[in-house]
Amino acid sequence: MDKQKRIEELTGLLNRASEEYYNGSNEIMSNFEWDAAFDELKRLEEETGYVLPDSPTGNTGYEPRGGEKVTHEFRALSLAKTKSVEDLKKWAGDREIWLSWKLDGLTLVATYDNGKLTHLVTRGNGTEGNNITYLAKVIEGLKLAIPYEGHFVVRGEATISYTDFNLINDMTEDEEKYANPRNLAAGTLNLDDPEKVAARHVHFNAFSLVYTGEQISSWGERMSLLESYGFTVVEREKTDARGIDDCIKRWTARVEDGSMDLPVDGLVLCYEDNDYAMSGPVTGHHQLTAGYAFKWQDTSADTKLKYIEWSCAVSTITPVAVFESVELEGTKVSRASLCNLSELKRLGIGGKGSVITCIKSNKIIPKIIGVKERKGYYDIPEECPVCEAPTEIRLSERSGVETLHCTNPDCPAKHLKRFTRFVSKSGMNIDGLSIRTMLDFMNAGYIKMFADIYSLPLHFDEIRQMEGYGDKSCENMGRAIERSRQVAAVNLLFALCIPMIGLDAAKNIINSVGFEDFLERMREGTGFEDIEGIGPEKSASILEWYDNERNVAELAKLLPMINVTGGEPLNKDDTELKLKGLTFVITGAVHEFKNRDEFKAYVEEMGGSVTGSVSKKTDYLVNNDTASASAKNLKAKELQIPIISEDEFIEKFGRPE
Repeated sequence: MDKQKRIEELTGLLNRASEEYYNGSNEIMSNFEWDAAFDELKRLEEETGYVLPDSPTGNTGYEPRGGEKVTHEFRALSLAKTKSVEDLKKWAGDREIWLSWKLDGLTLVATYDNGKLTHLVTRGNGTEGNNITYLAKVIEGLKLAIPYEGHFVVRGEATISYTDFNLINDMTEDEEKYANPRNLAAGTLNLDDPEKVAARHVHFNAFSLVYTGEQISSWGERMSLLESYGFTVVEREKTDARGIDDCIKRWTARVEDGSMDLPVDGLVLCYEDNDYAMSGPVTGHHQLTAGYAFKWQDTSADTKLKYIEWSCAVSTITPVAVFESVELEGTKVSRASLCNLSELKRLGIGGKGSVITCIKSNKIIPKIIGVKERKGYYDIPEECPVCEAPTEIRLSERSGVETLHCTNPDCPAKHLKRFTRFVSKSGMNIDGLSIRTMLDFMNAGYIKMFADIYSLPLHFDEIRQMEGYGDKSCENMGRAIERSRQVAAVNLLFALCIPMIGLDAAKNIINSVGFEDFLERMREGTGFEDIEGIGPEKSASILEWYDNERNVAELAKLLPMINVTGGEPLNKDDTELKLKGLTFVITGAVHEFKNRDEFKAYVEEMGGSVTGSVSKKTDYLVNNDTASASAKNLKAKELQIPIISEDEFIEKFGRPE
């Protein structure tokens, strides 16, 4: 191909990929592929001298779309990048430097005047970005006010942790899953709804004090100042050219061992002498001394595809490549998500025996980046792997991405929130059944309704053979399931996921009429309006729930598998309410009660109340570590409130029989 034509092709491709990258839409290529295309473009431009005005080699970021545009007071220039440790040593020279994470999120600039946040702006193209100040209150790690009266500018990276990314992706009802945490963070900050943004736990990680009226030439001191103001500040370590090798090995090992929950795609070096760093020349879109980014060499491996597994979660059936195990970044890898049908087509995935190339993106997420030899074809399932209902292909109007969906509105995989509530501490309190675990078991056919959880031990021989499970996890899971068979009536009502019936409403019902009468009233359809705190709306919600045959069948199958305790109505006179009028704060671990929720339930059953903080209205603080210097203990001592242990509480007030 003609070199100029190839330059035009690469420029267009990379610009489209950057727009998707920064706007949180569908990712059309991995970082590995982007880097390779960028390096090829740069080489061709140097060879020919032919550089297009919109070439990504001469531009920063992307043109912001939508929203109010704000011109940056200080241009947000990008850092030069390398994959060579020797380059870093040459750059460091004989100066002290700081090593920190190259966070994989979306860069934001926060401006303060007279101690108040005045603007929060995305990086955009480095010259101007989008004004998202309206989201500032829901971004964690960002300060709305600081103890500094002058002009103050901070740059930081908005990130979403891998834990939250996996949880959101598993629970999302969008037609498209997000490719990685950075893609999700960018998409989230394009939302107009602050509540939705808050639910995704976007975190601001300050990495540069861009401007302050104070004369602080030390980069380390500038970061410490940000920390003292309450910002979450990027982790850092001071070193020099002689220590770079050791630092990089240690920091890289932390990513490779899977302990990093924060998404990173490399490391950043900064000079300790900030004045020197800011005095360097600007070439194109790089300020040469402001910092130097180190990106890891991605290790790829070829292997053979075994089959495509289809996994249903909430509203989407996602293809997962299962292949012959290969070692990448020190760990064995045998599976990688393929995201959607469009990605299958883009990569040219075939059938069993196809030779595929894999990497671990950012040393964390296994990813297929190419097909070297295609054999046969994959089959798109016509039935949902969970409920066997017909599937359908949908085309997103927003991005043109094709995804596969289950057509059954009652598919268990579409009701993950119900199962999450069922196993929660306030519900059946079953440890070890995460959303990801339940999805695995749903797709294996083990869980279709609540009662199936109590039959999981029958499948332990097969579960032990599944990736990520073994003897220990099955043993722990079995114990948690057995423990949960003893459940308080209040917790069971909460676990059933009856709309509008939370813990408080469940307590009112059980205390008033008891568990057996609750069941009888549902069967007869007599309602619950007479119970304090329930009323017509909640009563109608309970009866409507019971009118659903699926709910009735689920409850009928569940009840024989559990033992419901504390189901008697609270028909005690005042003399029996031994805790009436008393207010308790319960803190720390407990050993006589099953957990703090059971402890709290007993206090309330006996007429007392439990609050979360110590105040003048508190009668007793219950803490098994009565001599600790915790904030609650100190507050109780200050207010002369008795601090008693759990054993002292039981000796004084008793416990459930």
